[in-house]
Amino acid sequence: MSVSPPLALPYLAAYPAALQDQVHSLLAQPQGARDWLLKRHPTPHALRTDKALFGYVDALKSSFLRKAGTLHKVVYDNKLHVVRNALGTHTRRSVVQGSRLNTRHEIRIAALFRQAPEAFLRMITVHELAHLRELEHDKAFYALCTHMEPDYHQYEFEVRLYLSHVEAGGARLWGESI
Repeated sequence: MSVSPPLALPYLAAYPAALQDQVHSLLAQPQGARDWLLKRHPTPHALRTDKALFGYVDALKSSFLRKAGTLHKVVYDNKLHVVRNALGTHTRRSVVQGSRLNTRHEIRIAALFRQAPEAFLRMITVHELAHLRELEHDKAFYALCTHMEPDYHQYEFEVRLYLSHVEAGGARLWGESI
């Protein structure tokens, strides 16, 4: 009887080996990751449309980043996770309007999160909103993320665990996902 090598965890590669070992043991159990995630987050959020998502993101921006640039577009993107291997993107585009140069900010969130817990959506949203002020993923960026969402790092870990669960062949947990 041969023992198969442990599953590679690309979403958790930067985490300590001891934590990766715990995730391996959780994924090795038939319903381990599924049960743990559903216990922490039993229900999905209700923001299914792009309009509802825009309102949610804009409210967060208004609460924490009042003086940051205006959001022009916030949408779920069906191709984002597959094409760019990203969970969300923030793009800024310069547009000439008369003699002025304006910046248009767009946030796209992977459609995978259309039916996910609100905590996961909030983590992705906070991450993308932080790019309005901080371009690089540095100490100031993550400080801003934890200012907007104190549990940011825990939610990020849980999202990475969920993605590892799905990649290991587990079912999507919060309904039909794209």
